[in-house]
Amino acid sequence: MRLEDYDAKDGKKVWLDRSEVDQVIETADTTRKTIAMMLGARCGLRRFEIAASTPVADGDSAVTAADVVDTDHGPRVRVRDGKGKKYREVPVPGDLKTTIDVYTEQREADPSSPLVDVSERTLQRWVTRIGEELYAETGDVGWTQLGPHDLRRTWGTLLVEAGVEPGMIMVWGGWEDWETFRKHYLGAYSPEMERKQAALVPWLEQRREDTGTGDAHRGGRGRETRQ
Repeated sequence: MRLEDYDAKDGKKVWLDRSEVDQVIETADTTRKTIAMMLGARCGLRRFEIAASTPVADGDSAVTAADVVDTDHGPRVRVRDGKGKKYREVPVPGDLKTTIDVYTEQREADPSSPLVDVSERTLQRWVTRIGEELYAETGDVGWTQLGPHDLRRTWGTLLVEAGVEPGMIMVWGGWEDWETFRKHYLGAYSPEMERKQAALVPWLEQRREDTGTGDAHRGGRGRETRQ
């Protein structure tokens, strides 16, 4: 996990590594919550693209089961009204597509109804609660800073580090301003990348093969005498 202060508000931005994303998804205690976490962390959807209150209000943009489709280039989620009312299609992991298909069949709801039929405030509470549970489990206070947008932030950063073409990430994520994307994603690093880079620095090694070497060296220097 990596944390960074916001420029103009309290709290911190959070970047998760892949294992921490898995922890978030595994901690969700209902299928609906699991779908919500995966739409954020695996598809990079914004909170208003994930959650919509019931009954659906005018202007709601949350995705529905009918928006998750198979295409010639793999499963996609069709975001009908993203930021600025822009349409886009985002790759969907196969396991999420399967989960959505089974969930839709079991709940017997209209395919055009929101998959996550709760308010954005409820979505925020879900993420906050998951963060609190993981804090209690791990002792890492950074989990208490976790919010829905951190899932999208992590998604974009991990795609960059995976070598996905930045222009393609902008299309998938619905970013139109290059400078904003460059500032927040091309200049950001995941915890995994930081570990890889730190491993290149010899004196940052977390473990040493010979734990006595340093003490012996210091002791030898202590025995030096002036001539």
